[in-house]
Amino acid sequence: MTCDIVLVGVGGQGVLTIGELLLHAAFDAGAPASLTPTKGMAQRGGFVKVELRLGREGVGPRIGERSADLVVGTERSEALKGIRYAKPDGTFVLFDHVWAPTGVMLGSDAYPTLAQVTEAIRAAAGRLIVLEPADLPAVDGRTVRPNVYVLGAILGISSLRESLGPETVERVLANRWPAASKANVAAFRAGLRSVP
Repeated sequence: MTCDIVLVGVGGQGVLTIGELLLHAAFDAGAPASLTPTKGMAQRGGFVKVELRLGREGVGPRIGERSADLVVGTERSEALKGIRYAKPDGTFVLFDHVWAPTGVMLGSDAYPTLAQVTEAIRAAAGRLIVLEPADLPAVDGRTVRPNVYVLGAILGISSLRESLGPETVERVLANRWPAASKANVAAFRAGLRSVP
């Protein structure tokens, strides 16, 4: 199994956590893996990018343009920054969360529509999966963590499901947050089921 993944979003969404969970799942499955994070502004809401190379040895940590097997955008406008990494036959997962920057909230800047973003993605990637925040399930009356839900979707749409296995990822989740195991497994499984 080899898979190059680029994840983009904003600080506070758990983008880096998704990458770290996949990295640990790969290690648990005995696969070589590397993770390279890039953070913009340090505060909550700044741009975050993670490059994850799974199943590769003797290669650099960076993923070139138009060479990622999978690109994941967890915020609508920031997803546009991930498009240049998508392979023409690759997959793009968009979690359509809207985190409007200050200029948009003040009315001085425009924010892209979902149609504009999906059109740009479809022009670059072979397959697009859109996940709606409104579809997040609740466990014990609380909405599940979006990043764990997205993690489930990643395994649901890619060859990672066979090579890493949902059981491996669930074990990594349980080790990371033992007290929240029930909610995290529910979020992960819901993400797995979200992809047709």
